[in-house]
Amino acid sequence: MAEESKDLRKEIRVFPFPKGEGKENNSSEKYLRRIIISGTLSIILILVIYFTLPLTILSISSLIEYSVMVALLMFMLVLLIRYFSLLILSYLNNNEYTFINPPEINPFVSIIVPIYNEDKVLKDSVESLLNLDYDNFEIIMINDGSTDNTREVAESLVGIQRGKYSDVKVTLINKQNAGKAIALNTGIAVSQADFVLCMDSDSKLSPNTLKVAMRHFNDPKVGAVAGNVKVLNRKKFLTDLQALEYIEGLNMARAAQSYIRLVNIIPGPIGVFRKKALQSAGFYSDDTFAEDADLTLKIMAAGWKVYYEPLAISYTQAPSTLQQLIKQRYRWTRGILQSIRKHKKLIFSSKSPSIGYTFIILFMIYEALIWPVMNIATNMFFIFAAIYFGISSLLFYWWAGLAILDLVAALYCIAVEKEEFRLIWYAIIYRMVFILIIDISKAMSTIEEFLGIKMTWGKLERQANLTA
Repeated sequence: MAEESKDLRKEIRVFPFPKGEGKENNSSEKYLRRIIISGTLSIILILVIYFTLPLTILSISSLIEYSVMVALLMFMLVLLIRYFSLLILSYLNNNEYTFINPPEINPFVSIIVPIYNEDKVLKDSVESLLNLDYDNFEIIMINDGSTDNTREVAESLVGIQRGKYSDVKVTLINKQNAGKAIALNTGIAVSQADFVLCMDSDSKLSPNTLKVAMRHFNDPKVGAVAGNVKVLNRKKFLTDLQALEYIEGLNMARAAQSYIRLVNIIPGPIGVFRKKALQSAGFYSDDTFAEDADLTLKIMAAGWKVYYEPLAISYTQAPSTLQQLIKQRYRWTRGILQSIRKHKKLIFSSKSPSIGYTFIILFMIYEALIWPVMNIATNMFFIFAAIYFGISSLLFYWWAGLAILDLVAALYCIAVEKEEFRLIWYAIIYRMVFILIIDISKAMSTIEEFLGIKMTWGKLERQANLTA
Protein backbone atom coordinates (compact mmCIF):
# COMPACT_ATOMS: atom_id res chain seq x y z
CA MET A 1 0.00 0.00 0.00
CA ALA A 2 2.89 2.35 0.84
CA GLU A 3 4.58 1.55 -2.49
CA GLU A 4 1.35 2.42 -4.39
CA SER A 5 1.08 5.82 -2.64
CA LYS A 6 4.74 6.53 -3.51
CA ASP A 7 4.05 5.67 -7.16
CA LEU A 8 1.01 7.95 -7.08
CA ARG A 9 3.05 10.87 -5.72
CA LYS A 10 5.65 10.25 -8.44
CA GLU A 11 2.96 10.41 -11.10
CA ILE A 12 1.71 13.68 -9.69
CA ARG A 13 5.21 15.11 -9.78
CA VAL A 14 5.78 13.81 -13.30
CA PHE A 15 2.54 15.27 -14.69
CA PRO A 16 1.96 18.60 -12.94
CA PHE A 17 -0.40 21.32 -14.14
CA PRO A 18 1.19 23.80 -16.50
CA LYS A 19 2.00 27.05 -14.71
CA GLY A 20 -1.17 29.08 -14.11
CA GLU A 21 -3.49 26.44 -15.63
CA GLY A 22 -5.24 25.62 -12.33
CA LYS A 23 -5.93 29.29 -11.62
CA GLU A 24 -7.25 29.82 -15.16
CA ASN A 25 -9.63 26.88 -14.76
CA ASN A 26 -10.92 28.26 -11.45
CA SER A 27 -11.41 31.76 -12.85
CA SER A 28 -13.17 30.43 -15.95
CA GLU A 29 -15.54 28.43 -13.73
CA LYS A 30 -16.30 31.55 -11.68
CA TYR A 31 -17.07 33.55 -14.82
CA LEU A 32 -19.28 30.76 -16.10
CA ARG A 33 -21.23 30.67 -12.83
CA ARG A 34 -21.65 34.46 -12.93
CA ILE A 35 -22.93 34.31 -16.51
CA ILE A 36 -25.41 31.57 -15.62
CA ILE A 37 -26.68 33.36 -12.50
CA SER A 38 -26.95 36.80 -14.14
CA GLY A 39 -28.53 35.28 -17.26
CA THR A 40 -31.13 33.43 -15.18
CA LEU A 41 -32.00 36.56 -13.21
CA SER A 42 -32.26 38.59 -16.42
CA ILE A 43 -34.65 36.05 -17.93
CA ILE A 44 -36.79 36.11 -14.76
CA LEU A 45 -36.95 39.92 -14.80
CA ILE A 46 -37.83 39.98 -18.51
CA LEU A 47 -40.64 37.49 -17.90
CA VAL A 48 -41.96 39.54 -14.97
CA ILE A 49 -41.97 42.70 -17.09
CA TYR A 50 -43.54 40.87 -20.07
CA PHE A 51 -46.44 39.45 -18.08
CA THR A 52 -47.07 42.42 -15.75
CA LEU A 53 -46.61 45.34 -18.16
CA PRO A 54 -49.98 44.81 -19.94
CA LEU A 55 -51.68 44.91 -16.53
CA THR A 56 -50.02 48.21 -15.58
CA ILE A 57 -51.84 51.50 -16.07
CA LEU A 58 -49.19 53.81 -17.47
CA SER A 59 -50.09 57.24 -16.10
CA ILE A 60 -48.29 59.82 -14.00
CA SER A 61 -50.80 59.38 -11.16
CA SER A 62 -50.38 55.61 -10.97
CA LEU A 63 -46.60 55.91 -11.33
CA ILE A 64 -46.40 58.26 -8.34
CA GLU A 65 -48.77 56.04 -6.38
CA TYR A 66 -46.62 52.98 -7.02
CA SER A 67 -43.46 54.96 -6.21
CA VAL A 68 -45.00 56.00 -2.89
CA MET A 69 -45.65 52.36 -2.04
CA VAL A 70 -42.14 51.31 -3.04
CA ALA A 71 -40.59 54.20 -1.08
CA LEU A 72 -42.76 53.32 1.92
CA LEU A 73 -41.61 49.70 1.84
CA MET A 74 -37.95 50.68 1.43
CA PHE A 75 -38.15 53.19 4.30
CA MET A 76 -39.84 50.63 6.56
CA LEU A 77 -37.24 48.02 5.60
CA VAL A 78 -34.32 50.32 6.51
CA LEU A 79 -36.06 51.30 9.74
CA LEU A 80 -36.75 47.67 10.68
CA ILE A 81 -33.16 46.61 9.98
CA ARG A 82 -31.84 49.51 12.08
CA TYR A 83 -34.28 48.92 14.95
CA PHE A 84 -33.97 45.17 15.20
CA SER A 85 -30.20 45.26 14.82
CA LEU A 86 -30.00 47.59 17.83
CA LEU A 87 -32.61 45.58 19.74
CA ILE A 88 -30.87 42.26 19.19
CA LEU A 89 -27.40 43.56 20.05
CA SER A 90 -28.82 45.39 23.08
CA TYR A 91 -30.51 42.19 24.24
CA LEU A 92 -27.29 40.21 23.81
CA ASN A 93 -25.42 42.82 25.84
CA ASN A 94 -27.99 42.75 28.65
CA ASN A 95 -28.04 38.97 28.54
CA GLU A 96 -24.24 38.95 28.87
CA TYR A 97 -24.47 41.04 32.05
CA THR A 98 -27.10 38.71 33.45
CA PHE A 99 -24.73 35.73 33.45
CA ILE A 100 -21.32 37.41 33.72
CA ASN A 101 -20.53 39.31 36.91
CA PRO A 102 -16.87 40.39 36.94
CA PRO A 103 -15.20 40.78 40.34
CA GLU A 104 -15.28 44.23 41.90
CA ILE A 105 -12.13 46.32 42.25
CA ASN A 106 -11.56 49.28 44.51
CA PRO A 107 -8.83 51.61 43.15
CA PHE A 108 -8.62 55.28 44.11
CA VAL A 109 -10.79 57.47 41.82
CA SER A 110 -10.89 61.24 41.29
CA ILE A 111 -14.31 62.67 40.43
CA ILE A 112 -13.87 65.77 38.24
CA VAL A 113 -16.74 68.30 38.39
CA PRO A 114 -16.40 71.27 35.97
CA ILE A 115 -18.59 74.18 37.09
CA TYR A 116 -19.87 77.27 35.33
CA ASN A 117 -22.75 79.23 36.91
CA GLU A 118 -24.29 76.28 38.73
CA ASP A 119 -25.05 77.78 42.13
CA LYS A 120 -28.60 76.35 42.09
CA VAL A 121 -27.63 72.68 41.68
CA LEU A 122 -24.00 72.29 42.75
CA LYS A 123 -24.67 71.41 46.39
CA ASP A 124 -27.18 68.67 45.48
CA SER A 125 -24.75 67.20 42.96
CA VAL A 126 -21.88 67.02 45.45
CA GLU A 127 -24.16 65.51 48.11
CA SER A 128 -25.12 62.77 45.64
CA LEU A 129 -21.40 62.02 45.25
CA LEU A 130 -20.93 61.76 49.02
CA ASN A 131 -23.65 59.11 48.99
CA LEU A 132 -21.77 56.85 46.56
CA ASP A 133 -21.46 53.19 47.54
CA TYR A 134 -17.66 53.38 47.28
CA ASP A 135 -15.00 54.14 49.87
CA ASN A 136 -11.94 55.25 47.91
CA PHE A 137 -12.46 58.50 45.98
CA GLU A 138 -12.03 62.27 46.06
CA ILE A 139 -13.97 65.16 44.52
CA ILE A 140 -12.21 67.90 42.52
CA MET A 141 -14.38 70.89 41.55
CA ILE A 142 -13.16 73.23 38.79
CA ASN A 143 -14.82 76.65 38.87
CA ASP A 144 -14.49 77.84 35.27
CA GLY A 145 -14.87 81.58 35.89
CA SER A 146 -18.47 81.55 37.11
CA THR A 147 -20.20 84.92 37.35
CA ASP A 148 -22.93 84.00 39.84
CA ASN A 149 -22.66 82.66 43.42
CA THR A 150 -21.08 79.37 42.32
CA ARG A 151 -17.72 80.14 43.93
CA GLU A 152 -19.31 80.81 47.34
CA VAL A 153 -21.38 77.61 47.17
CA ALA A 154 -18.33 75.57 46.10
CA GLU A 155 -16.13 77.01 48.86
CA SER A 156 -18.71 75.97 51.45
CA LEU A 157 -18.25 72.36 50.33
CA VAL A 158 -14.44 72.32 50.40
CA GLY A 159 -12.72 70.17 53.01
CA ILE A 160 -13.05 66.67 54.41
CA GLN A 161 -16.69 65.64 54.06
CA ARG A 162 -18.31 62.58 55.53
CA GLY A 163 -19.18 60.06 52.81
CA LYS A 164 -21.31 56.94 53.07
CA TYR A 165 -18.39 54.69 54.05
CA SER A 166 -15.43 57.00 54.59
CA ASP A 167 -14.25 60.60 54.67
CA VAL A 168 -14.02 62.26 51.26
CA LYS A 169 -11.63 65.05 50.33
CA VAL A 170 -13.37 67.85 48.39
CA THR A 171 -11.09 70.29 46.54
CA LEU A 172 -11.86 73.49 44.61
CA ILE A 173 -9.80 75.06 41.83
CA ASN A 174 -10.81 78.55 40.65
CA LYS A 175 -9.69 79.57 37.15
CA GLN A 176 -10.55 81.99 34.38
CA ASN A 177 -13.26 80.92 31.96
CA ALA A 178 -11.80 78.79 29.16
CA GLY A 179 -14.50 76.20 28.47
CA LYS A 180 -15.53 72.80 29.75
CA ALA A 181 -12.75 70.83 28.01
CA ILE A 182 -9.98 72.93 29.60
CA ALA A 183 -11.69 72.73 32.99
CA LEU A 184 -11.80 68.92 32.77
CA ASN A 185 -8.15 68.75 31.71
CA THR A 186 -7.23 70.96 34.68
CA GLY A 187 -8.94 68.57 37.09
CA ILE A 188 -7.33 65.53 35.47
CA ALA A 189 -3.89 67.16 35.71
CA VAL A 190 -4.37 67.82 39.44
CA SER A 191 -5.60 64.28 40.13
CA GLN A 192 -3.12 61.73 41.47
CA ALA A 193 -5.46 58.79 40.80
CA ASP A 194 -5.12 56.20 38.02
CA PHE A 195 -8.84 56.51 37.26
CA VAL A 196 -11.07 59.57 36.89
CA LEU A 197 -14.83 60.03 36.65
CA CYS A 198 -15.88 63.08 34.61
CA MET A 199 -19.39 64.45 35.01
CA ASP A 200 -21.55 67.56 34.61
CA SER A 201 -22.08 69.80 37.60
CA ASP A 202 -25.88 69.48 37.40
CA SER A 203 -25.78 65.67 37.38
CA LYS A 204 -26.70 63.37 40.24
CA LEU A 205 -25.14 59.90 40.28
CA SER A 206 -26.82 56.73 41.51
CA PRO A 207 -25.14 55.31 44.66
CA ASN A 208 -23.63 52.22 42.97
CA THR A 209 -22.23 54.10 39.94
CA LEU A 210 -18.54 53.77 40.80
CA LYS A 211 -18.81 50.20 42.06
CA VAL A 212 -20.39 48.84 38.88
CA ALA A 213 -18.33 50.98 36.49
CA MET A 214 -14.94 50.14 37.99
CA ARG A 215 -15.35 46.36 37.60
CA HIS A 216 -14.90 46.70 33.82
CA PHE A 217 -11.33 47.87 34.33
CA ASN A 218 -10.35 44.34 35.33
CA ASP A 219 -9.69 44.07 31.61
CA PRO A 220 -6.44 46.03 30.98
CA LYS A 221 -7.60 46.83 27.43
CA VAL A 222 -10.62 48.81 28.65
CA GLY A 223 -9.87 52.53 28.48
CA ALA A 224 -13.24 53.99 29.41
CA VAL A 225 -16.76 53.15 30.55
CA ALA A 226 -19.81 55.13 29.42
CA GLY A 227 -22.64 55.53 31.90
CA ASN A 228 -26.41 55.56 31.60
CA VAL A 229 -27.88 59.08 31.33
CA LYS A 230 -31.47 59.67 32.46
CA VAL A 231 -33.64 62.77 32.52
CA LEU A 232 -34.15 64.23 36.01
CA ASN A 233 -36.71 67.01 35.44
CA ARG A 234 -39.70 64.99 34.25
CA LYS A 235 -43.49 65.37 34.52
CA LYS A 236 -43.60 67.80 31.58
CA PHE A 237 -44.61 66.86 28.04
CA LEU A 238 -41.31 67.82 26.42
CA THR A 239 -39.04 66.46 29.16
CA ASP A 240 -41.00 63.18 29.29
CA LEU A 241 -40.45 62.77 25.55
CA GLN A 242 -36.73 63.32 26.12
CA ALA A 243 -36.79 60.79 28.96
CA LEU A 244 -38.15 58.23 26.49
CA GLU A 245 -35.59 59.31 23.88
CA TYR A 246 -32.71 58.78 26.32
CA ILE A 247 -34.00 55.31 27.24
CA GLU A 248 -34.96 54.11 23.77
CA GLY A 249 -32.92 56.19 21.35
CA LEU A 250 -29.62 56.68 23.19
CA ASN A 251 -29.17 53.99 25.83
CA MET A 252 -30.40 51.16 23.61
CA ALA A 253 -27.84 52.20 20.98
CA ARG A 254 -25.06 52.34 23.58
CA ALA A 255 -25.98 48.89 24.89
CA ALA A 256 -25.87 47.53 21.33
CA GLN A 257 -22.50 49.18 20.68
CA SER A 258 -21.16 47.88 23.99
CA TYR A 259 -21.76 44.29 22.87
CA ILE A 260 -19.20 44.81 20.09
CA ARG A 261 -17.03 47.02 22.39
CA LEU A 262 -17.49 50.10 20.19
CA VAL A 263 -19.40 52.74 22.17
CA ASN A 264 -18.98 55.86 20.03
CA ILE A 265 -19.84 58.57 22.58
CA ILE A 266 -19.04 58.61 26.29
CA PRO A 267 -21.68 61.07 27.54
CA GLY A 268 -20.60 64.20 29.36
CA PRO A 269 -22.81 63.58 32.42
CA ILE A 270 -21.08 60.26 33.26
CA GLY A 271 -17.83 58.79 31.95
CA VAL A 272 -15.14 56.84 33.81
CA PHE A 273 -11.63 56.76 32.34
CA ARG A 274 -8.33 55.04 32.82
CA LYS A 275 -5.83 57.90 33.01
CA LYS A 276 -3.41 56.06 30.69
CA ALA A 277 -6.13 56.03 28.05
CA LEU A 278 -6.66 59.79 28.45
CA GLN A 279 -2.93 60.39 28.14
CA SER A 280 -2.62 58.28 24.99
CA ALA A 281 -5.63 60.10 23.49
CA GLY A 282 -4.27 63.56 24.27
CA PHE A 283 -6.98 64.43 26.84
CA TYR A 284 -9.99 66.63 26.01
CA SER A 285 -9.86 69.06 23.07
CA ASP A 286 -11.70 72.38 22.92
CA ASP A 287 -11.97 72.62 19.11
CA THR A 288 -15.43 70.99 18.84
CA PHE A 289 -18.85 71.49 20.41
CA ALA A 290 -18.88 67.81 21.43
CA GLU A 291 -15.71 67.23 23.41
CA ASP A 292 -17.11 63.92 24.68
CA ALA A 293 -17.58 62.47 21.17
CA ASP A 294 -14.15 63.71 20.06
CA LEU A 295 -12.43 62.19 23.11
CA THR A 296 -14.20 58.85 22.65
CA LEU A 297 -13.00 58.58 19.05
CA LYS A 298 -9.45 59.48 20.13
CA ILE A 299 -9.51 56.79 22.83
CA MET A 300 -10.69 54.18 20.33
CA ALA A 301 -8.11 55.36 17.78
CA ALA A 302 -5.43 54.75 20.43
CA GLY A 303 -6.55 51.10 20.58
CA TRP A 304 -8.61 51.08 23.80
CA LYS A 305 -11.97 49.37 24.34
CA VAL A 306 -14.98 51.40 25.47
CA TYR A 307 -17.84 49.75 27.40
CA TYR A 308 -21.31 50.86 28.48
CA GLU A 309 -22.50 50.24 32.04
CA PRO A 310 -26.32 50.54 32.33
CA LEU A 311 -26.25 50.55 36.15
CA ALA A 312 -23.89 53.55 36.36
CA ILE A 313 -26.67 56.14 36.20
CA SER A 314 -26.40 59.90 35.95
CA TYR A 315 -29.58 61.95 36.32
CA THR A 316 -29.31 65.19 34.36
CA GLN A 317 -31.61 68.08 33.55
CA ALA A 318 -33.02 68.19 30.02
CA PRO A 319 -34.25 71.31 28.16
CA SER A 320 -37.76 72.22 29.28
CA THR A 321 -38.64 74.46 26.32
CA LEU A 322 -38.58 73.81 22.58
CA GLN A 323 -36.13 76.66 22.00
CA GLN A 324 -33.65 75.24 24.53
CA LEU A 325 -34.05 71.75 23.06
CA ILE A 326 -33.34 72.89 19.49
CA LYS A 327 -30.33 74.90 20.66
CA GLN A 328 -28.97 71.85 22.49
CA ARG A 329 -29.41 69.59 19.46
CA TYR A 330 -27.79 72.18 17.21
CA ARG A 331 -24.71 72.03 19.44
CA TRP A 332 -24.74 68.22 19.63
CA THR A 333 -25.05 67.79 15.87
CA ARG A 334 -22.40 70.36 14.99
CA GLY A 335 -20.07 68.90 17.60
CA ILE A 336 -20.48 65.38 16.24
CA LEU A 337 -19.89 66.61 12.67
CA GLN A 338 -16.77 68.45 13.82
CA SER A 339 -15.53 65.28 15.54
CA ILE A 340 -16.17 63.21 12.40
CA ARG A 341 -14.32 65.78 10.32
CA LYS A 342 -11.32 65.56 12.66
CA HIS A 343 -11.15 61.78 12.35
CA LYS A 344 -12.27 61.28 8.73
CA LYS A 345 -8.70 60.63 7.53
CA LEU A 346 -8.65 57.38 9.49
CA ILE A 347 -11.88 55.96 8.01
CA PHE A 348 -10.30 54.12 5.08
CA SER A 349 -6.67 54.71 5.97
CA SER A 350 -4.17 51.93 6.61
CA LYS A 351 -3.50 53.73 9.91
CA SER A 352 -7.04 53.01 11.10
CA PRO A 353 -6.75 51.02 14.36
CA SER A 354 -9.42 48.48 13.38
CA ILE A 355 -12.36 47.68 11.13
CA GLY A 356 -14.61 48.41 14.10
CA TYR A 357 -13.25 51.96 14.34
CA THR A 358 -14.02 52.54 10.66
CA PHE A 359 -17.49 51.06 11.13
CA ILE A 360 -18.33 53.27 14.11
CA ILE A 361 -17.38 56.48 12.26
CA LEU A 362 -19.46 55.40 9.25
CA PHE A 363 -22.33 54.70 11.66
CA MET A 364 -21.97 58.22 13.09
CA ILE A 365 -22.01 59.69 9.56
CA TYR A 366 -25.18 57.73 8.79
CA GLU A 367 -26.91 58.82 12.02
CA ALA A 368 -25.85 62.48 11.79
CA LEU A 369 -26.11 63.11 8.03
CA ILE A 370 -28.03 60.46 6.10
CA TRP A 371 -30.80 59.31 8.42
CA PRO A 372 -32.21 62.79 9.35
CA VAL A 373 -32.43 63.84 5.68
CA MET A 374 -33.95 60.50 4.75
CA ASN A 375 -36.58 60.77 7.51
CA ILE A 376 -37.55 64.35 6.61
CA ALA A 377 -37.71 63.65 2.85
CA THR A 378 -39.79 60.52 3.36
CA ASN A 379 -42.29 62.33 5.59
CA MET A 380 -42.66 65.23 3.15
CA PHE A 381 -43.04 62.86 0.17
CA PHE A 382 -45.70 60.73 1.85
CA ILE A 383 -47.69 63.72 3.09
CA PHE A 384 -47.61 65.36 -0.36
CA ALA A 385 -48.64 62.13 -2.10
CA ALA A 386 -51.43 61.47 0.40
CA ILE A 387 -52.94 64.94 0.00
CA TYR A 388 -52.47 65.28 -3.77
CA PHE A 389 -53.51 61.77 -4.80
CA GLY A 390 -56.04 61.03 -2.08
CA ILE A 391 -54.32 58.05 -0.46
CA SER A 392 -54.59 59.26 3.13
CA SER A 393 -55.43 55.74 4.31
CA LEU A 394 -51.91 54.68 3.32
CA LEU A 395 -50.51 57.43 5.54
CA PHE A 396 -52.54 56.17 8.49
CA TYR A 397 -51.23 52.62 8.13
CA TRP A 398 -47.70 53.97 7.75
CA TRP A 399 -48.04 56.04 10.94
CA ALA A 400 -49.65 53.10 12.78
CA GLY A 401 -46.80 50.79 11.74
CA LEU A 402 -44.18 53.21 13.04
CA ALA A 403 -46.12 53.76 16.27
CA ILE A 404 -46.37 50.00 16.91
CA LEU A 405 -42.66 49.61 16.23
CA ASP A 406 -41.82 52.37 18.72
CA LEU A 407 -44.25 50.94 21.29
CA VAL A 408 -42.53 47.55 21.12
CA ALA A 409 -39.06 49.11 21.42
CA ALA A 410 -40.18 51.39 24.26
CA LEU A 411 -41.78 48.49 26.12
CA TYR A 412 -38.57 46.44 25.88
CA CYS A 413 -36.26 49.30 26.90
CA ILE A 414 -38.45 50.45 29.81
CA ALA A 415 -38.78 46.87 31.07
CA VAL A 416 -35.02 46.29 30.89
CA GLU A 417 -34.19 49.54 32.70
CA LYS A 418 -37.14 49.22 35.14
CA GLU A 419 -38.30 52.67 34.14
CA GLU A 420 -41.65 54.45 34.44
CA PHE A 421 -44.32 52.54 32.55
CA ARG A 422 -46.24 55.74 31.79
CA LEU A 423 -43.50 56.78 29.33
CA ILE A 424 -44.50 53.99 26.93
CA TRP A 425 -47.54 55.85 25.65
CA TYR A 426 -45.39 58.74 24.45
CA ALA A 427 -44.10 56.29 21.81
CA ILE A 428 -47.36 56.83 19.88
CA ILE A 429 -46.25 60.33 18.87
CA TYR A 430 -42.52 59.85 19.48
CA ARG A 431 -41.41 59.33 15.88
CA MET A 432 -44.03 61.33 13.98
CA VAL A 433 -43.63 64.47 16.11
CA PHE A 434 -40.60 64.53 18.41
CA ILE A 435 -38.04 62.72 16.24
CA LEU A 436 -39.14 64.70 13.19
CA ILE A 437 -38.47 67.97 15.05
CA ILE A 438 -35.08 66.65 16.17
CA ASP A 439 -34.16 65.57 12.63
CA ILE A 440 -35.17 68.95 11.20
CA SER A 441 -32.91 70.68 13.73
CA LYS A 442 -30.12 68.23 12.84
CA ALA A 443 -30.50 69.00 9.13
CA MET A 444 -30.48 72.76 9.73
CA SER A 445 -27.45 72.60 12.01
CA THR A 446 -25.66 70.44 9.41
CA ILE A 447 -26.23 73.15 6.81
CA GLU A 448 -24.95 75.81 9.20
CA GLU A 449 -21.88 73.71 10.02
CA PHE A 450 -20.95 73.29 6.36
CA LEU A 451 -21.56 77.01 5.76
CA GLY A 452 -19.32 77.82 8.72
CA ILE A 453 -21.92 79.93 10.55
CA LYS A 454 -20.69 80.89 14.01
CA MET A 455 -22.51 79.48 17.04
CA THR A 456 -22.03 80.03 20.78
CA TRP A 457 -21.95 77.20 23.33
CA GLY A 458 -25.20 78.10 25.11
CA LYS A 459 -26.36 77.09 28.59
CA LEU A 460 -29.58 75.60 29.96
CA GLU A 461 -31.54 77.22 32.75
CA ARG A 462 -31.31 74.89 35.77
CA GLN A 463 -33.99 73.98 38.30
CA ALA A 464 -33.09 73.58 41.96
CA ASN A 465 -34.13 70.90 44.47
CA LEU A 466 -34.97 68.13 42.00
CA THR A 467 -34.86 64.52 43.25
CA ALA A 468 -33.97 61.48 41.19
